[in-house]
Amino acid sequence: MWLPLLGLIAGMFMGYALSITIPIQYAKYMSVAVLAALDSVFGALRGYLEDKFDAVILITGLFTNAILAALLAYIGDRLGVDLFLAAVFAFGVRIFQNLAVIRRYVIDRIVRPRSKKT
Repeated sequence: MWLPLLGLIAGMFMGYALSITIPIQYAKYMSVAVLAALDSVFGALRGYLEDKFDAVILITGLFTNAILAALLAYIGDRLGVDLFLAAVFAFGVRIFQNLAVIRRYVIDRIVRPRSKKT
């Protein structure tokens, strides 16, 4: 449990310490990549809380989602259509669904049992 938290803190520190700028031409690709990563992280957290976590599913889902989303963005750029919005919508819906399940889990398992004791 501590290793992912340590990795998150190290990543946040490196992101803050290193000044890396992304060209505006890649903004669509980066937005979809960030959403793909967040979708995978929230899905993994949900799987962990439901005792269904599988590292292979996490890694393959992360790369598959990122590749498909980047491909949609690239094809959309070539066609002159904002196809990346389909990925943004799909990842956004899944992120909020996973977050809702995580919230319910935390409330049911952590908050409510404490309130029943008093």
